[in-house]
Amino acid sequence: MSEKKIPLRMCVSCRELKEKRALLRIVKTAEGKIFIDYSSKASGRGAYLCDNPECVKKLKKQRILNKVFSCAVEDDIYAAIEEEYFGERKN
Repeated sequence: MSEKKIPLRMCVSCRELKEKRALLRIVKTAEGKIFIDYSSKASGRGAYLCDNPECVKKLKKQRILNKVFSCAVEDDIYAAIEEEYFGERKN
C-alpha cells in the first residue's frame, strides 16, 4: 500500500510550506474578483495564508496580495481576512 501524499502550499506571508487544508485560500478569478475561497475549489489564481497572527498582520501591512495578484486589492478584502482570523474588524 502506498501512502497518500498530503498536499502542501506556501504561505504568501511567511513563505513556509504547510498542509493545504490548514491554510486559508484567497482567490482571484479570471474576471478579477478577489475573495476568500472557503471551499478551496474555486477556479482562479490562489494565494494561501497560514493562521499565524504575525502573517495576517504582515499581509495587510506590506499589501502582499497586491503583489501576488499584480493588482490593487481592496481594503475590505484585507479586513475580511483579519475578521476571519481575529473575529473582529479592525479599522
